[in-house]
Amino acid sequence: MYFSVIESPIGEVLISSDGEFLRGLCFSPFELPPECNNDLPIFKETQQQLAAYFAGELKSFDLPIHLEGSPFQLRVWQELLKIPYGMTLSYKQLAERIGEGKSIRAVGRANGQNPIPIIVPCHRVIGSNGQLVGYGGGIDKKLFLLKLEKSILLD
Repeated sequence: MYFSVIESPIGEVLISSDGEFLRGLCFSPFELPPECNNDLPIFKETQQQLAAYFAGELKSFDLPIHLEGSPFQLRVWQELLKIPYGMTLSYKQLAERIGEGKSIRAVGRANGQNPIPIIVPCHRVIGSNGQLVGYGGGIDKKLFLLKLEKSILLD
């Protein structure tokens, strides 16, 4: 596994790759791996697309990703990829979309275990009452991302 650190408006992010696919993204604070390699093409492309996203110039990522998880988690994460830029779903709606309407908490857990946030847009899932609940990077980052996407749509 290879690692790289990218600066962003929401702080440093650590990305990981097997050399071909993007496999992970985590927010600071994180423990820096002993060896980082910023020269991999996947890292350069990820950095460019994230910069374009934060600048409001990119609404859909086109990166080779590899998601590893249980069949249930993979269904949740694949459904997250279908949520349009600037839109939100409730955890209940997400559960219903994957045919697991009564598994709202399990969907929430899977959402929270998403290994590639932002790229796989788990920040677009909110509580049924419209409240921002849960986000691995913190509610402040979730709010920033949602505001970024909404404000771009209004321009």
